[in-house]
Parts: sequence; C-alpha cells; structure tokens
Amino acid sequence: MAKETTSDLLYNVDDRPPVFESAFAAIQHVLASFVGIITPTLIIGGVLGLGEHIPYLISMALMVSGVGTAIQAKRPFNRIGAGLVCIQGTSFAFLSSVLAAGFIAKGKGGGPEEILALIFGVCFFGAFVEIVLSQFMHKLKRVITPLVTGIVITIIGASLIKVGITDLAGGVGAEDLGSPQNLLLGALVLFSIIALNQSKNHWVRLSAIFIGLTIGFIVASFMGKVSFNNLGSLPVISIPIPFKYGFSFDWAAFLPIAFIYLITAIESSGDITANCMISKKPVEGEEYISRIKGGVLGDGINSLIAATFNTFPNTTFSQNNGVIQLSGVASRYIAYFIAVILIILGLFPIIGGVLQQMPKPVLGGATLVMFGTVAAAGIKILSQEILDRRKLLIMAVSFGTGLGVALNPAVLGEMPKVIQNIFGSAITTGGLSAIILSLVLPEPKEDIAKESFNETETA
Repeated sequence: MAKETTSDLLYNVDDRPPVFESAFAAIQHVLASFVGIITPTLIIGGVLGLGEHIPYLISMALMVSGVGTAIQAKRPFNRIGAGLVCIQGTSFAFLSSVLAAGFIAKGKGGGPEEILALIFGVCFFGAFVEIVLSQFMHKLKRVITPLVTGIVITIIGASLIKVGITDLAGGVGAEDLGSPQNLLLGALVLFSIIALNQSKNHWVRLSAIFIGLTIGFIVASFMGKVSFNNLGSLPVISIPIPFKYGFSFDWAAFLPIAFIYLITAIESSGDITANCMISKKPVEGEEYISRIKGGVLGDGINSLIAATFNTFPNTTFSQNNGVIQLSGVASRYIAYFIAVILIILGLFPIIGGVLQQMPKPVLGGATLVMFGTVAAAGIKILSQEILDRRKLLIMAVSFGTGLGVALNPAVLGEMPKVIQNIFGSAITTGGLSAIILSLVLPEPKEDIAKESFNETETA
C-alpha cells in the first residue's frame, strides 16, 4: 500500500476545523457547486414544460445533494461513500437521456406528472446499475477504457450545446427567438464568465458562473424580463414526499439512462482519484480501491435517493476538488456544514421560484460554457491517449453515428418506435459503437505486449 505523502494541507481528511473556518470553507464549496446542482433541473423543467413543478424539483435537488454529500463524507457501514469531501450534485451527463425519457411520456399524451413519474421510475432502477458496478470497478475499466469514456463525454457535451445556444437565443418556441435583445443578454453573461475566469483571484474564478448568472439576472430584471408575481402562491416549506408524482417504467427510456450510469461510474472514479491526490490520500492499494468502490456505491445510492425524492441522478462534482486545493481544507467534516446549507436552501421553495424566473438567454449564456466545458473535458481525456489508426477509427465511427442521429433524427424515421427511442440518443448510439468496436477491433500487437508486460510488473 502506498504511504501518504507529507501533508501541506491546513486540515487533513480526519481533522475537525473550528466552526467559523468550517462554515467559511463550506460556503466556498456551495458557491462552486450551486449552479451545477440547479441548472439541469431548470433545463429539464423548461424543455419539458414542467412549469409550476420546477420550484419543488429545485428544492429536492438541493436537499438530496446535501444528504448525498453527507453520506459520502460519513461513509456509513464503513462501505458506502468515499470518506472524503465529495460534493454530490445533479449530473449533466443524464440530461439528454432524461429529456428523451420525458419526450417518450409526452408522446404518449402524458402531462407533467406522467413525465416525471416515468423519468424518476427509470432513474430509480438505473441506479442499481451503478450500485452493482461499484463492486467491480477494477474490472470494469477493461471494458470502459479512457478512449470510450472520452468519446462518450465529448458526445454528451456536443449534443447539449444545441440546448445551450437555443436558450441563449430565447428558448424553444420563443416568439422573440434570436432577437438582438436576447442575444445581447446571453452574450453579456457569456463574456462576464470569460472575464471573471481571467481573474487572478482563485475564488472569483471558481464563482465565475454564479456571478455571471447574477449579473445577467439583474440586467434582465431592468429589461422587464423577470416577474415575481407567482411567488406568493408557493408554499412556505418544501416537504420531501417519496414518489410524489407516481412511478412508471419504459424499457426504451431505461436503456439510455442505464448506459449513462455505467459511464458516470467511471467518471466518478476519476473524480474520487483526483480528490484522493489533493487530500493526500493513497491512490493505489487496498485503501484506495475501498474509497473508489465506496464512492461509486455512494453515487449509486444517492441517485436512488434522488429518484425516490423527486430529483434527477446525482454524481460527484469535480469542480470542488479545486476548492479543496485552493483552501487547503480537506476535512470531511466540512461536508456536514455543506449538507446543512444545501438542505436549508432546499427547504424554502421560494428559492426555486426565484430561480425559475431566470430568463432563458441568461441561463443559455452560462450553460453554453458549461456544456462546452463537458465536451472539452472529453477531448482532454482523448488527448492523453496515443491515437493510433485503430483508435482514430473508433472515434470516427462513434462520433459519426452518435452525433449523426442527434443532428438528423429522421434517419431512424422508418424504424419501430422503440428503436427510435433507444438509438435516437446520441450518447447510446455513439457509446455503444465505441464499446463494441473497442472489443471487436484487434489492438496492435505492440500494445498487447506492453499491456501484458505491465500486468506482469504489477503482479
């Protein structure tokens, strides 16, 4: 087992900082993750027309993120969770698949409650995929390689960019879509985020998206694009109700979501590895494997809790690793303060009601950056691979098939509805292409020899 390196952290994983310092560090984590937690709900609610349900869904997203963060830090039964500051939040990776599930329910004539019943039903069962896979993480990486992961993450980001740019222009079905007013407002948010990211102050950079949205929201209110007339009808407190909208299931909706659980399991293991490095914990040996398995298991259980309490799948946020590095506070007890803040924010639906009024161009200006960042993260993973002829062919076919069905869904127009629903997802089609080709196409002999040599050395 690898030994821990000499720590230059102010507080190590098992230290207990004073209350003031803990609260201050927790607020920094919340600022870095808050937008990421609520944005998927705002997008899903807007695209699927969930209207009056959005404030409640935002409340549940915040509360479940708080509970999930505490579980990861507490590590109940010494098995569930990584035992680190692993902030849990709503995953962007599921956006396309969740929207596809919503459109399946909508296509059957379902209203908002039927849409949410189907989404949470398939997300509930899908969570068991990650729960089971968590115990085989060391073997799973032989199938879901960095090449496959990089391809899928790039496709996720690229396929979502259309959502971001549409919102920036005014949103789906907007009468003033593409108006100069909308474009200028979206551009203001976009350039504010770019400018803030150039700051020499680390905390300003970490809060760039949050500040950019705030600037856009304020400007939009002066432009008459924000209305708080409906806030008075919201309840004072949001009460978590298991399966508030019912429960349903559809295989065509389930399969793409199950596939994303597979991908996020690998992605989370990478985030937890980075967290171990920053927190001066081993990145090899029994303790490391135990943290990876526990962290991914925690992700799966937290997503199970999320579906039960009416919000979308959770994952470990990577941006909070930067907060640990900058603050020097790796104490897992900080996560309890973060959890309390998120739960308190979630208790009051008026917060969700205010956020629901976020004009589409403002949201689009921020999500365009966020989705572009997802695609860039995938490209970064691919750039670390030695791209030989085999890998370039796998990338070409996977991007071609995945983004092809996204750009022109009509190619599956003559296929049975269930095939359209499953393979109409860019992530499913591109991801399956990458996995199948990786297994079928033979690796160059020198790579096989190198891998066998490395395994012998490890043994």
